[in-house]
Amino acid sequence: MRSGDFKSRFSDHTKLVDHPVDRIWYAIVLVVLVTLPFYASLYQIGLATIVLYTLIAALGLNVLTGFTGLISLGQTGFIMLGAYAYAIGTTRLGLHPGLAFILSGIVPAIAGLIVGIPSLRLKGLYLAITTLAFSYIVASLINFGGDFTGGARGIFVDRPVILGVDFGEDRVLYWFSLAVAILTLIAVLNIRRSRMGRAFMAIRDNDTAAVSMGISLVGYKLLAFTISSFIAGIAGAIMVNFIFFANVEGFPFLLSIEAVAILIVGGLGSVLGVVLGTLFIMLLPEVSTALLKSASSITGWEVSTAAMEIKGIIYGVAIIAFVLIDPRGLVGIWTDIKRLWVNRPLRF
Repeated sequence: MRSGDFKSRFSDHTKLVDHPVDRIWYAIVLVVLVTLPFYASLYQIGLATIVLYTLIAALGLNVLTGFTGLISLGQTGFIMLGAYAYAIGTTRLGLHPGLAFILSGIVPAIAGLIVGIPSLRLKGLYLAITTLAFSYIVASLINFGGDFTGGARGIFVDRPVILGVDFGEDRVLYWFSLAVAILTLIAVLNIRRSRMGRAFMAIRDNDTAAVSMGISLVGYKLLAFTISSFIAGIAGAIMVNFIFFANVEGFPFLLSIEAVAILIVGGLGSVLGVVLGTLFIMLLPEVSTALLKSASSITGWEVSTAAMEIKGIIYGVAIIAFVLIDPRGLVGIWTDIKRLWVNRPLRF
């Protein structure tokens, strides 16, 4: 008989899904996501695609910041490198879209390995500033890249046709994004419960103690940067296919802030927290917009000119209030709700 969230056997800790009821719920969610294009509007499909590639990028950052404890503000730079690697690979080098997609992960991974070298000597705010500087360096190199990178003009990208499947259809790109997001989610879950993941978390908790246990700080920190950058680059390739255009202006610093906010709001170091945080951060502006429209229709107050400012206020206040209420994030609240239900009626 299941007793709350407690596990009494080692095999329970190694299972991705530790209860049959959870498998049923996950199957239901998967069916809903797969069939979404058949009953959703084009706008909703597009929004779902944005949520999916944002989730992929946040999962990559979670490996670095959530698992390993290395604060990074350079996620925008890695996403940008992945997007441009795909765009240049298909338009300049004439690569097959599949090869260009792989290249979009390899190029940021190599850059992440180089950027990760300073992490061996830097921590906290100093490392964050270093990764932030990396993003600006990438943007500057692309702007001065001439015809090869498109410079300030950018590069137009056509969605590919692979094995007769036209990715120009929004629902096909959505299904592809969903498949990549699921594979990334499973990969990150497996990393977390592997020897590598336990080494990451040991470094996060106390790197001095980790060294005393024989964990290589050099190897695992660089590995964390490489994995995180590879995943972010894949998200960038999907993003550039979604917007049809690679331009430095399309990758603002706000992307890095959103990624960090997702981890904090969802629950630092939790894979489920990344999923919940992504949904919260990405859908909050949509909810606030709907509320503003409702208020406008009821009161007659014209809010269209101030919609973005009001959305920003709601966005900031919601995050601050949430962090103050429960620093564990959404995953902490979700855990309390599950325990409240599973332990009923003994809870009361």
